[in-house]
Amino acid sequence: MRAFLWGLSLMCLSIAGCSQDGSESDNSPAGEKVPDTPDGYVETGDLDALKSRGQFRILVHRAADEYLPRAGYPLDVEREMAKRFAREQGLEPVVISVPEYGDLLAQLLAGRGDMVAANLTVTPERAEQVGFTLGIDQTREVLVGRSGEPAPEGVADLSGRRVGVMRDTSFWELAESYFAEVPDIDQDIEIVPLPSTMTSDEVLDGLVAGEYDFALQDSNVMDVVRTYRDDVQVQLTLGERRPLAWAIRPSNTALLEQLNRFLTRERLTRTDIRAHTDDLTGIKERKVLRVITRNNGATYYLYRGELVGFEYELAKRFADSLGVRLQMVVADSDEAMIPMLNEGRGDMIAAFMTRTDERADRVAFSRPYHYATETLVGRADEPAIDSLKQLAGRTLHLRRSSSYWSTAESIRERGVDVTLAPVSSTMETEDILARVADGTYDLTIADSHILQSELTWRDDIQGLLPLGDPTNQGWAVRPENPELLAAVNAFWKKEYRGLHYNILYKRYFEDDARIREQRAGRVDVSETGALSPWDELARSYAEQYGFDWRLILAQMYQESRFDPAAVSWVGAKGLMQVMPRTGNELGLSPLDDPEVSVHAGVKYMDWLRYRFPERLPVDEQMWFSLAAYNAGVGHVRDARRLADQQGWDPDQWFGHVEKAMLLLTQPRYYQKARFGFVRGHEPVNYVRHIRDRYRAYARLTE
Repeated sequence: MRAFLWGLSLMCLSIAGCSQDGSESDNSPAGEKVPDTPDGYVETGDLDALKSRGQFRILVHRAADEYLPRAGYPLDVEREMAKRFAREQGLEPVVISVPEYGDLLAQLLAGRGDMVAANLTVTPERAEQVGFTLGIDQTREVLVGRSGEPAPEGVADLSGRRVGVMRDTSFWELAESYFAEVPDIDQDIEIVPLPSTMTSDEVLDGLVAGEYDFALQDSNVMDVVRTYRDDVQVQLTLGERRPLAWAIRPSNTALLEQLNRFLTRERLTRTDIRAHTDDLTGIKERKVLRVITRNNGATYYLYRGELVGFEYELAKRFADSLGVRLQMVVADSDEAMIPMLNEGRGDMIAAFMTRTDERADRVAFSRPYHYATETLVGRADEPAIDSLKQLAGRTLHLRRSSSYWSTAESIRERGVDVTLAPVSSTMETEDILARVADGTYDLTIADSHILQSELTWRDDIQGLLPLGDPTNQGWAVRPENPELLAAVNAFWKKEYRGLHYNILYKRYFEDDARIREQRAGRVDVSETGALSPWDELARSYAEQYGFDWRLILAQMYQESRFDPAAVSWVGAKGLMQVMPRTGNELGLSPLDDPEVSVHAGVKYMDWLRYRFPERLPVDEQMWFSLAAYNAGVGHVRDARRLADQQGWDPDQWFGHVEKAMLLLTQPRYYQKARFGFVRGHEPVNYVRHIRDRYRAYARLTE
């Protein structure tokens, strides 16, 4: 609870300074209500009152009736997150579009909505009116000009120029105060007032048309704008970094607590939300290969706390060959993978995807790396089936998005009266096989390697009939990424049926004893109900200090592999590997007691997060805290300063401060650092491993 009260005080110190653009689409999913005006009932009660009504009203800025949603666009991201929160609370999300940006907070306070999600900058003025959640992002106001034109070196160079600024936004507040701080300049800068009904693109269109010389925008919005238009560019950064957050009524403390819980998890589990559709050159520049897959026993899963899987291990080997890091992106369903790839939410698909004509029209497949025979599967006591004609009157339970569905349709086209029953697109083949085994489903189809793996540990199903010749499976990339495709093909030319491939294949699909062992050790909360023996301890102290218990559990595994008797070479003890001196300072001992160790570790994490700026988004604050848990606060602060000196973002751990941490192993850098040398790879790997394991835990338990 303490962390959420801290979140309340933080957000109320710096409340939303409506930053800009709130373009909102009317292209809403079926069933989502999007009133054109903020008319409707008035409700100012807290979460219980909202649940009594059954709706969660999300106030947004109606800057345009229609626009093209783009991956990573702040308003899209916020809207989708807000809808997910509502549904998790059992509430119907109702999006309410407000024409004037300056009316958003007034409508909230009047009870015409329950939350504002509009890329709101937290400012002291707004903090006096409303309450704010934990930060969902941060931004800086930037001066945008036309591409190709000289950029001003400072505000003094704006003398005699016109700057387009939207009224009733944080831009207007900044322009009035910031320009006035430069003596004898503010009178020479013409501020062109713009309606707060405009979208960011409309503001930029006016700039390009010459209606003014510059425009103020948010840096996070411009990060996305630059991916699709090249006629404008950021020319000057103004002001300090400020948090972006959701606004609620100050009295709605229960709602705030649940929103903060939700945002903490969302920020920590999210992958890179920005769309990247560039080829291999861009991947190497970003130093991250994003691989879209599914969470199942054939591809990617948790085994006794370790991330494993046939596709995972080969994708990691491929990433290593490119000299980049691997980031697994788990799709919610099979049918979601290709859209995710083409939208730029991943760089390739590695999920035993069967090549079909329909799929080949949408993605580019690599050379085959696996062949599978689609097989009819039934219960172990089924009588033998020798021909397709014996399927008459039977029912096949299949995902409509799978290649199995096409196979089943071809059976019907041959005149066999078999019923096709679609199952949820989120179900894995192994889950469908389990329902066949217990009699819930009649028959299904599975790839031979999946069936083979399942038969190593269960005897209640059987393969009844092969359905055609083996089909080839490959990794998939976007058609416009020929460099990546060539690299994948070169990888498979070398690896396919090589020693490493064969060892992995035997491990995951042919070694009966190992498969049974892995199955027994697989983290499957649907069967065991737990991720570890220490779930309840993690829940208890995470709840007390306002952390996600699964993050604490992931950290615990990284520290001790869940061994309460673990002692490190420097004397750290217990599940959370707390140093005795730290335990004494926290007033907690003995550290080999599991409960004491968990309490000490979580309490220390709680202390660490207050060592970093409150304006940081909750995820960045957590990554810095984890790095400090491993390496010490001083080394992390050194790395942040060094990142800033190198032109990287000192407020972002991944891809920025972590790179600076690695530099602190070199004399020319650590000799100028206050805290000197650090084994930089240790905190870098520590944070990355905990993040990946936490995300896997979160997916398994949601």
